[in-house]
Amino acid sequence: MTEADRHFKETCKRILEEGYSSEGTGVRTRWEDGSEANYISIVGVQNVYDVGKEFPMITLRNNSQTVKRAIDEILWIWQKKSNKVSELNSHIWDQWAGEDGTIGKAYGYQFAQKYEFKTKEGIQKMDQVDYALYLLKNDPASRRIMTNLFNHAELKDMNLEPCAYSTQWLVKGGKLHLILNQRSQDMLAANGWNTMQYAALLCMFAQVSGLEVGTLTHNIGDCHIYDRHVPLIQKLIDAEPVECSPKLVINNPTKDFYEFKVEDFEIQDYDRNVDEKIILDRAVDLLQERIEVILGLISEEM
Repeated sequence: MTEADRHFKETCKRILEEGYSSEGTGVRTRWEDGSEANYISIVGVQNVYDVGKEFPMITLRNNSQTVKRAIDEILWIWQKKSNKVSELNSHIWDQWAGEDGTIGKAYGYQFAQKYEFKTKEGIQKMDQVDYALYLLKNDPASRRIMTNLFNHAELKDMNLEPCAYSTQWLVKGGKLHLILNQRSQDMLAANGWNTMQYAALLCMFAQVSGLEVGTLTHNIGDCHIYDRHVPLIQKLIDAEPVECSPKLVINNPTKDFYEFKVEDFEIQDYDRNVDEKIILDRAVDLLQERIEVILGLISEEM
């Protein structure tokens, strides 16, 4: 069982056993048939992953292909700083695209905005990503290496307010640690996805900053399971995990964050001893789950 498997199972069990029901609260989200997409949720989840020891991948279902799409999205936001759906190599944002083909002033758009920051060389104008990278190289002891996408002044112009909205980067003992804050998370659709992509981002930032990889602390405000996803979640809870220890290998020695490409990333020691039929079965399960998530909701709040 991987660390990601353990956190997923424990969090899902806690939601099902202790969670609050949204019934009667007037939820905004609707299923395709128009009925309320109610959910069970808990408040204030924190999961810590030692990414330097093991890349956080769930084995309860096969994520060997999903990880590349998750990394592609994180590069779209943090590296391309884009809000154009056409510049993303998957269709996960299609339902939020406006007539202009963008998701509004959300995610990558916010990272593209430049501000005046204090540096050792004086006031410099740069965006949040570049300033975080600057501090990691020039002031790694700082406790102010942070990013924030929840810009209240422009929430009205976002097609979806940021779910994973802020980060803090801390250097301790030569290792880079990342704290990710997320206001809301759908366990079935987004939990494994978010942990993989931010763990990969941590590995990228560590490499370009000349640091070892430390921990990813994932804080979730509202952690939930939708009512129609409960049978699928129960199936995953009951699934037998694979005994492995995944590792992320970056086949690009660059020290420039903007030179990373999706094809540079390779997962090793994941599902290597699993029968091919089991892998295929899990892949089919995952496909069905993604179809449920993408087509089942008119407006999903991750």
